[in-house]
Amino acid sequence: MSRNPQLNEKGALQHLLTIEGLPREILIHILDTAASFINVAERDVKKVPLMRGKSVFNLFFEPSTRTRTTFEIAAKRLSADVINLNIATSSQTKGETLLDTIDNLSAMHADMFVVRHASSGAPYLIAQHVGSHAHVVNAGDGRHAHPTQGLLDSYTIRHYKRDFTRLAVAIVGDVLHSRVARSLIHALTTLGAPDVRVVGPKTLLPAGVEQLGVRVFHNMDAGIRDCDVIAMLRVQNERMRGALLPSEQEFFKSFGLTPERLALARPDAIVMHPGPINRGVEIDSAVADGSQAVILSQVTFGIAVRMAVLSILAGK
Repeated sequence: MSRNPQLNEKGALQHLLTIEGLPREILIHILDTAASFINVAERDVKKVPLMRGKSVFNLFFEPSTRTRTTFEIAAKRLSADVINLNIATSSQTKGETLLDTIDNLSAMHADMFVVRHASSGAPYLIAQHVGSHAHVVNAGDGRHAHPTQGLLDSYTIRHYKRDFTRLAVAIVGDVLHSRVARSLIHALTTLGAPDVRVVGPKTLLPAGVEQLGVRVFHNMDAGIRDCDVIAMLRVQNERMRGALLPSEQEFFKSFGLTPERLALARPDAIVMHPGPINRGVEIDSAVADGSQAVILSQVTFGIAVRMAVLSILAGK
């Protein structure tokens, strides 16, 4: 059996590329470490010296607000030097290859690369290419994976629900195009959630998704009934080819989360969304702004989770 490319020869985390295949103890270690960073934001000086002298390069080849900003805040709170590369004006636009760009940044003594790329597998390519002192974090690659989002979603669920082993979780909407959904499914099944469901129209669910250990529902009411957690997904129009949706209005009618539908879940169910929200498409404003929504908590917890990932990698 070949070694997981994310782990070093001692079995410790060298890169974070995907949740798939990571041992449960590593996921728990990240979540526990994140918990220790939650209170940093409440201090007068919001910094700890764990990454002082380290350089973190944010390489975002796709647009991002939350992920890039929270990675930048996380690295700065760990006292790292943060360099945001503006890809739109970088040498990539002049024809430089991805690996040539990485080589040049490595020559500037980069310790860590946080990479978002439209091509699935790009962070893996970089991880195979960099020296043993460098670390790569996948901040989202194509439709494939978004591991820190899966981890911050898991942290949010654990914060509100404590025990994964009793939970019913519904992941609703455009699963087909969602790297967030894949990462959350792998996290939940690894952490022991016994009932993970995907809910959506046939055109927006991947073929064979049940092989990931989930139950498939094409009816929203049945899919979210008695759930403890409802994770809504953004409808990703920019990734769609052809008529996968009849219309946004039709999607909302069949799969939008309204107060009436939310009442089918458990009374203390929480509602999550990775953002940005399409109000009136996948979620009603009354739900998004309601007492059961933990969407802004996800953003807050995301900083602590990304601090945990960066500090664990930097410690190796």
